[in-house]
Amino acid sequence: MNKNYYAILMAGGIGSRFWPVSTAELPKQFHDILGTGETLIQKTFNRLSAIIPSENIYILTNNEYGSLVKEQLPTVKDEQVILEPAMRNTAPCILYASLKIKKENPDAMLVVAPSDHWIEDEASFIKDIQLCFDTCQNNDVLMTLGIKPTFPNTGYGYIQHKKDATEVVKKVERFCEKPDYKTAKKFIKQGNFLWNAGIFVWSVQSVLNAFEKYQTAMLNQFLSGFESLNTDEEKEFIAETYPEAENISIDYAIMEPSKNIYVLPASFDWNDLGTWGALYNELPKDENKNAVVNAKALLENSKGNIIHTTKGKTVVVGGLKNYIVIDEKDKLLIYPKKKEQEIKDLLKKLNNKFADS
Repeated sequence: MNKNYYAILMAGGIGSRFWPVSTAELPKQFHDILGTGETLIQKTFNRLSAIIPSENIYILTNNEYGSLVKEQLPTVKDEQVILEPAMRNTAPCILYASLKIKKENPDAMLVVAPSDHWIEDEASFIKDIQLCFDTCQNNDVLMTLGIKPTFPNTGYGYIQHKKDATEVVKKVERFCEKPDYKTAKKFIKQGNFLWNAGIFVWSVQSVLNAFEKYQTAMLNQFLSGFESLNTDEEKEFIAETYPEAENISIDYAIMEPSKNIYVLPASFDWNDLGTWGALYNELPKDENKNAVVNAKALLENSKGNIIHTTKGKTVVVGGLKNYIVIDEKDKLLIYPKKKEQEIKDLLKKLNNKFADS
């Protein structure tokens, strides 16, 4: 296994659309959402370990989740868990981790990946990552994996690549914000648009070159304490510096302005598991298209539902169609699937209503 291969695993999100299972105290990446016996972060770590030495996989998360990471990934060392002292989006944390890795190994090749996505064909995933590593090895490029769209999804950003490109790896023309339905249909019809999966591959030097060109102030902030990284002085420096960094995503910070961006259309199926409906699409279903996780369920005259409970709970449902039914400890959600995007806002309303209780 190549000792120059590294991974930055993003594990700081809350996943509020997966309420009530995913909460600020225990986000979805630390749950066995799929009912497989492994949490999402465990599955992602094990997937990356097939191509990257496990000691080279760094987990980026915030201070609150450090103990959860160590509990669920007991083989990782303390120095592999990088704690963010403040929420500052993806650019500052990726820069921070990249500088730590640069100091350890200037020849490092990096993959940056979310910790909570579903990928079934892991062999194809590894093959694609290897192709990206090979491309970045001798070229000053920034790469991303794009997902071939299967329907006009309005919940994803899109990547447009050169239309007549015959190469397997394609030059990116632009990144597109989440479109409306009409625009998404147009993207798919054109044939040179991919879903943005938020999976990136590059050499540590190439990504730092991009920060130097497009985020000079941020780079200088972190470089001022470069000597302290990977030492006992790092924690104090980061506690002072990190909250001062700009709150900006890696896409806005360096990907969109850069001219050396390439995309590999992924050969594997992918789902970002952003909502209960997205999870429903990946689960096995009965003859009435009901998906059940963990529960012992009796479903009468019920179709198209997703039922998710604690292990072994008995659930009886009658006359329910296309609903989300989630039972989690002291919380119960029963809500139409077609309104799943409202769950994040419902959580805010719930918190406001019962703020004093």
